[in-house]
Amino acid sequence: MRVGYVRVSSVDQNTVRQLDGVDVERVFTDKASGKDSDRPKLDELLAFVRDGDTVLVHSMDRLARNLDDLRRLVRTLTGKGVRVEFVKESLAFTGEDSPMAMLLLSVMGAFAEFERALILERQREGIAAARQRGVYTGRTPALTPDQADQLRERAAAGERKSDLARAFGISRETVYTYLRTTAVAGATS
Repeated sequence: MRVGYVRVSSVDQNTVRQLDGVDVERVFTDKASGKDSDRPKLDELLAFVRDGDTVLVHSMDRLARNLDDLRRLVRTLTGKGVRVEFVKESLAFTGEDSPMAMLLLSVMGAFAEFERALILERQREGIAAARQRGVYTGRTPALTPDQADQLRERAAAGERKSDLARAFGISRETVYTYLRTTAVAGATS
């Protein structure tokens, strides 16, 4: 079976161009960062493919932006008897690859990792410059200071975190973030 894997970093990015014109029977599409391999559709793909299948990916950086993850994913797939093809690079891996093929995988994967590092560096520089100009204020807090105090009081009284999240219209992780910032502030006082 020919199985496609598509990844875009954000929900509003277009996935169509990645495997446009490539014949696949099933496609797994993640809308998540490639910074690590913790992606739901990638996990589904890994569980789905079988010996003799071919996984087609537009380019190496769509599978992973980190050399270690890229090599591990290719090894995992080829270890199951799955052929991995990167369309843009015109490279295929079967597990019985030549040293030259493995070198190309490593070099191209290193470039993807380097590109991600440059993106993050430019982002940090841009945020720092915007802060200096006074135009970057960061994300708007999810709760007002009064709401945050109420949240902390209710949590201290033993109310369940999931109930608090529902009551304040925020995620459980945001509840924990507010509770952690209280603990950190209390520890430094």
